[in-house]
Amino acid sequence: MGLLSWYLKMLDLRPIITKSISAGLIYGFADLTAQSMTSGAFSSLDWIRALRVAIFGLLFLGPVQHAWFNLLGRILPKRDMSTTFKKLIVGQIFYGPTCTAVFFTYNAFLQGESGKEIALRLKRDLLPTLTGGLMYWPVCDFFTYKVIPVHLQPLMNSSFSFMWTIYLTYMASLEKAIGA
Repeated sequence: MGLLSWYLKMLDLRPIITKSISAGLIYGFADLTAQSMTSGAFSSLDWIRALRVAIFGLLFLGPVQHAWFNLLGRILPKRDMSTTFKKLIVGQIFYGPTCTAVFFTYNAFLQGESGKEIALRLKRDLLPTLTGGLMYWPVCDFFTYKVIPVHLQPLMNSSFSFMWTIYLTYMASLEKAIGA
């Protein structure tokens, strides 16, 4: 049995665990990639940061992706153009902003930032990050909703997230926001 066959079997047997582990691995590797792009040295990688990001994928994003894509598949089951655009718009309004805000909050909290500092970070970084996502996610989401079967949509979303996470972890690693 090849890797793909094994993965598809695991999706059938343990869908949430499989999607969670996939998201955790992809997010962790994306953060390591982001760090290596900015530092250039393997020895200077922040393994705690990468673990923090991987745990976000494992414990939050994997289960949320599973629930989100199954919900959209149930309430908007077609894959025609109109339905695909409806899914895309709903995702841009609810799913993307929520996941990004939760990621920034989670990451800042685990770095020891206070509630006020987290609020300032969200005020400073959330809108620019979401605006940047408008240049990337609609194309990814269109492809995912139009072409990919529902049970593989979380994996596709996580795969597209690899590049996005490089940007997201960069934004999350910025210095604390200073407020007036």
